Amino acid sequence: MRISKQEFSRRRKALMALMEPNSIAILPAAPERIRNRDTEYPYRQDSDFFYLSGFPEAGAVLVLLPQRQHGEYVLFCREKDRHKEIWDGHRSGPEGACRRFGADDAFPVDDIDDILPGLIEGRERLYYAMGRDSAFDQRVMTWVNTIRAQVSSGAMPPGEFLDLDHFLHDMRLYKSAAELRVMREVAALSAAAHRRAMQACRAGMYEYQLEAELHHEFAMAGARYPAYNTIVGSGNNSCVLHYVDNSARLRDGDLVLIDAGGELEHYAADITRTFPVNGKFTREQRTLYELCLRAQQAAIAAIKPGNHWNLPHEVSVRVITEGLLQLGLLKGELPALIEAQAYRDFYMHRIGHWLGMDVHDVGDYKVGGQWRVLEPGMCMTVEPGIYISPDNDKVAKKWRGIGIRIEDDVAVTRQGCEVLSAAAPKTVADIEALMAASAAA
Repeated sequence: MRISKQEFSRRRKALMALMEPNSIAILPAAPERIRNRDTEYPYRQDSDFFYLSGFPEAGAVLVLLPQRQHGEYVLFCREKDRHKEIWDGHRSGPEGACRRFGADDAFPVDDIDDILPGLIEGRERLYYAMGRDSAFDQRVMTWVNTIRAQVSSGAMPPGEFLDLDHFLHDMRLYKSAAELRVMREVAALSAAAHRRAMQACRAGMYEYQLEAELHHEFAMAGARYPAYNTIVGSGNNSCVLHYVDNSARLRDGDLVLIDAGGELEHYAADITRTFPVNGKFTREQRTLYELCLRAQQAAIAAIKPGNHWNLPHEVSVRVITEGLLQLGLLKGELPALIEAQAYRDFYMHRIGHWLGMDVHDVGDYKVGGQWRVLEPGMCMTVEPGIYISPDNDKVAKKWRGIGIRIEDDVAVTRQGCEVLSAAAPKTVADIEALMAASAAA
C-alpha cells in the first residue's frame, strides 16, 4: 500500500484528539451492493472508513475509544473461514486485523451485539453519522437501548450523539505528502489515458470505443476502476454536462469531450479534455476552445494560499463573459452581464470542487458564512466550460452544438499551486500535433 500503517495510525490519533472527553466513535464499512440477482457490484470501501483504517473488507465496524486502557482502536471483522475463502477470497480475520492493519483489539463481527454495548456503556458521547445507513442506524440504537434498559442497575448510556463528519472531513481536506504522491500518480496515469484517447480517435468510431481505450490505460497502470462514470460526448452530446450514454458514432468535424479519471488506492483523478474528432479544430471550435483555456489558466493563476475558494470561479466568469461579449454571443455591458449571470446560458456550473478519496471530495466550502481560504494541501479541480446548445436559436448556427470543458487537478502549495494533471495536452497546438503524429503513424 502507498499509505503506510503509521499514517493510518496518525490519522486515528489526530481524530481522537478532537473528540470530546469520554466519548466513542463508531464507523461501519460500506455494505456490499447487489447488481442483479446473486451478482454484486465490485466492492469499494467507504472513504471515511478506509481513511482511518486502510481495511478493504466488507462486513466490518471500526470503533475508536480515546484513552481506553486496553487499546483505543477496535475492529470488528469477518472471521477466517476456509470454505468461504475458497469461494469469495481472502479474509484477514481478527488476527490479521491486528497484525496487518494496526488494530489494538479485533473481534468477530458476529459477536458485535454481545461486545459493543459493553464498549459503549459508560461513554458520555457517541460519534456516529446518523442517517447515512438506516439499517446500521437501527443497530446503533439497539445497542444504546440495551444499555438504557439497564440504567436501574447502574448502567450509563451515552447522553449525547455527535456527528463525526465535521472533524473527519476537515482532516481529509488537507492531503499529506503520501496522499499527494498517490494523487500525482493517479493524475499522471489518467493523463496518459487522455493522450491514448486522442491518439486512437477516428471518425466512425463509437464513443464507447474511446471509453474502452481510457479504461484499458487505467487498468494497465494499476487503476482497475474509473473514479466515476466516464463521459465521452461527441457533437451535440458534448453540451450535456453529465452525458454517460457513450453510444454515438464519432463524426468528422465534431468535437469530443472526455471527462474521465482513474482511481488508485481510493484516490481519484478527474480530468476533462476536449478535442476534434479529425484532429483539426474548426475556426469556431478553436475560438471558443482558446477562450475556455484562457479562463482556466487565469483561474489556476488565482489558486494560492490566502486567496478564497470562490476567487478562481469569479476570475473564470469574468474571462468567459468578456470573451462571449467580444464574440457577440452576449450583448450589453460587462459588469451588468456578470451581475445578471448572463454567462449561465453558456457556462452553467461552477469552476470546480474538492478532490481526494471521493471525486467530489468532502470539506466545507464556506467557514462562518465566508468562502474558505485556500491552504497548502488542499486539492481541487479547475474546470471552466462553454456549452452552446444545438437548440440555442439566439446565436448564429455556426456556434451551435459546440461543447467545451477543460479540467485539471490542482494542489495548493506553499508557493502557489501544482497542476497534477499537466501531462494531458490542452493547448490547440499540442493536441493537433499529437493527433497528427498518431494519424501519420
